[in-house]
Amino acid sequence: MQPLLCCALVLVWLSTAAWALSHIFDVREATITSVHDALFTHSATCRNIVSSFIARIEELNPSINAVISLNPLALSIADHLDQRLAAGNVTGALFCVTVLLKDNFDAVGMSTTGGCRGLAHNKPQADAPSVRALVDAGAVVLGKTNLHEMAFEGLTVSSLGGQTVNPYDLTRTPGGSSGGSGAAVAASFAVLATGTDTVNSLRSPASANSLFSFRPTRGLISRAGVIPVSSTQDTVGAMARNPSDLAVALSVMASVGFDPRDNVTALAPRQVPPQDYSASLYRGNLSGLRLGLLDGFFDHTTSIETMPVNNIMASMVSKLTETGVEIINITDPIYDTLAIAKLDVQAFEFKDLLNAYLTPTTANQVSRGHEVLRPTSFDELYNTDTGTGTTNFLVIPAQHHFIKKASYSSTRDAPYLETLNRIQDLTRALETTFTANNLDAIIYPEQKNLVVKIGSPSQSGRNGILAALTGHPVVCVPVGFSAPSEHAPVGVPIGMEILGRPWSEGLLLNIASHINELAPVRKMPPFVNGTVEPKAYESVPSLTPNVANIHTAYPLGVF
Repeated sequence: MQPLLCCALVLVWLSTAAWALSHIFDVREATITSVHDALFTHSATCRNIVSSFIARIEELNPSINAVISLNPLALSIADHLDQRLAAGNVTGALFCVTVLLKDNFDAVGMSTTGGCRGLAHNKPQADAPSVRALVDAGAVVLGKTNLHEMAFEGLTVSSLGGQTVNPYDLTRTPGGSSGGSGAAVAASFAVLATGTDTVNSLRSPASANSLFSFRPTRGLISRAGVIPVSSTQDTVGAMARNPSDLAVALSVMASVGFDPRDNVTALAPRQVPPQDYSASLYRGNLSGLRLGLLDGFFDHTTSIETMPVNNIMASMVSKLTETGVEIINITDPIYDTLAIAKLDVQAFEFKDLLNAYLTPTTANQVSRGHEVLRPTSFDELYNTDTGTGTTNFLVIPAQHHFIKKASYSSTRDAPYLETLNRIQDLTRALETTFTANNLDAIIYPEQKNLVVKIGSPSQSGRNGILAALTGHPVVCVPVGFSAPSEHAPVGVPIGMEILGRPWSEGLLLNIASHINELAPVRKMPPFVNGTVEPKAYESVPSLTPNVANIHTAYPLGVF
């Protein structure tokens, strides 16, 4: 290469890098609208935006441990979108919007691990349909988030990812199982993040991180391409920092429609074109709504962990009443969370579903040559060390009990069929409650107490089981914080669930939007609210999750 040409290319590169660094996109609390405003006013490129998020993750993730891996293709995807932008080919509701995936969603180019060491080399050959919908809408998948291993609990600790920390209180968990997604969105590591919900797992981290989330009606969004736990209870969804972004995420993920890989999607009403939930946000007002309040979903004892929740909920109920909402207290003894929790059927369904997911197919090939890249069955995962000489998975008492039960339980067991009948009874009772009281929705705190401390044996006090069993939709909204303390400078976030009738997502998002206007409470996490200097990346850096922070109460071991 001629010296003058070489110098010219260096100058061009330096000029480009200098421009990129001078056009800083502040990703803190970024929204779909702010990303698009920056792009369309040419104040930032897609590469600027994606690089800014990556720099923030690289700088702050070590303290929060929310992101388990980055997508090595993220910058090249951003460059492709910049080319489309320059050509005027800007389509898709999520054009250049950054999304993090809970690490149980299949996405080409990244492992799908479930946070489990035994699945570290699980390389899917096809995107989950919900992921493909996000990508087709223009989203940039930044990477994968930590979760409670295999989505079994709400502490968000895993053998591959370690312990994720709540960015509002570094001594507490971020909820779970989608806690990595919750902590990441709260810390502005992305605009949106996906999650799954088998009992509480989308709503628990939303509540604990001052976020909005949805658990859709069973059948609205395909669950294919996601590590399964329960065909009865599993759903997929998303988290965001505001209702508007959440509505866009729901619209995109639900646009998949019927998916033969997940036959429950046949239950959903077909709409052509797919429903735009954003159109539902700002219609009408709260006046005249009838909201049921589930008394059995509160812990009325006096403690420093329960009283903040009760006080915040009382304040919210008062605000709603002042705006013309009629609150109907529901005291039916059927709504006892301890009794309802006994209807959980995960352990009956998990083994068969995991076997089906791990069985090699054209969409998920596994090399079976001299090296076994990952287990191909439940028994291989939980009864061997895959020849690596390392342990496969994290063991906590509740999780060990679950895996043990799952190893000998199946959907052919008589107690399973009896439990399904009781779930149907509960579903009919819930419909009766709606009809008899002429309710628009039902409200209650997502968690009876503040999100638990790191090292706790379980995420106690959560209320998600009712929606999980009945398949009803829920939107979770932030409603306040506990009082500030030494460990929580702005307090610990508290969330409220809004449960509706099947297919009422539009109404629930409308209520959530009006509540957010009535009482906006979201605050940035104090430990990660500073700016991060951008970088001119040549390639996406790799991450090393902090597994050293796993509490001694959670040993690693082979089942």
